[in-house]
Amino acid sequence: MRTAASLLFFFILVGAASAQSGQKLDIYVVDVEGGNAVLFVSPTLESLLMDTGNVGAVAAPRDAGRIVDAMKDAGVTQIDHLITTHWHGDHFGGMEELAKRVTIKEYIDHGSNVQPGEVADNFLNNVYPKLIANAKHTVPKAGDKIAMAGLDVRVVTSANEVIKGPLPGAGKPNPYCSEFKAGDANKEDPMSVGIHVTFGKFRTIHVGDIAKQGEFNLVCPTNRIGAVDLLLGLHHGVGSSNSPVLVHALRPRVAIMNNGTRKGGDPDTMKTVYSSPGLEDLWEMHFSQLSGQEYSVPGIFIANAADDQPANMPIAPISAPPPGPNAPPAPIHNGKAYWIKVSALPNGSFTVTNARNGFSKTYAAR
Repeated sequence: MRTAASLLFFFILVGAASAQSGQKLDIYVVDVEGGNAVLFVSPTLESLLMDTGNVGAVAAPRDAGRIVDAMKDAGVTQIDHLITTHWHGDHFGGMEELAKRVTIKEYIDHGSNVQPGEVADNFLNNVYPKLIANAKHTVPKAGDKIAMAGLDVRVVTSANEVIKGPLPGAGKPNPYCSEFKAGDANKEDPMSVGIHVTFGKFRTIHVGDIAKQGEFNLVCPTNRIGAVDLLLGLHHGVGSSNSPVLVHALRPRVAIMNNGTRKGGDPDTMKTVYSSPGLEDLWEMHFSQLSGQEYSVPGIFIANAADDQPANMPIAPISAPPPGPNAPPAPIHNGKAYWIKVSALPNGSFTVTNARNGFSKTYAAR
């Protein structure tokens, strides 16, 4: 009897340990060439995808395929919740193609496009109604929750509005508010749907492409978010966002920037992130030519590089080419692309892995 009881106790311990080892939140930051696509997979394999990459006859199937590859790696076959942060082509472009390949159960967006444009308006008038016809469609308000078992997913920004009250543990005065400097923004970026995700003691946030004024509204005069472990997105690292008033107030331990080779990673943004209190590491989707070696992170933290690499990499960052029809295309690669994966545990510890080189770093619980 004693032997049987001992064996039973042993198997209970083994089962409990196995169950605990499976209790993790996986986050895939997918390379969509300077667009956005971030896949969250809960411990119960429920999925939430933020954005679907770029628009275009080549880019859309390419980016949809990269998202499907991440889904396969995560062990999910459908998207339970799809958030389109806003109606710019680098955020919704792969949606129609993705919907051909996998089931999307819920579509989430901020509502109508407020920056008229042929591509977005054509999609919203002729494609999107067909996609949402047989699925759930949600237009959330700031403060709403997205139901996912084991996670607290809170919408903190939507349609140029921010949550009114602080999240649990937040609400302290933000000392950086007095130093805030406003910036320029288009009409659609500030409409972005942004979310804060809590998994046990682990906290992460992705606020789409909200601009500096929206960042101020979110964390001033009191910080409604508090500190986070992981800051995602950073609006590709462009200068119209990423004010110290937000980045420094969030005190991220780790940031992952969804930049492109010649999109984002602006020097001012890099300096803001590097000087953020408590920052341990910045990871990037691409080497940024706009940063040069002067502001870039070591290559071990960069998931993708430009195919056509110069023989001698200058230390100084290059200037972005002027916009317009004659601007040279940004360097891209249409072959193998690599994601950055985060695996978080309920105790607050998490591991970040660069799929290109297999380098992983674990951040212990605070």
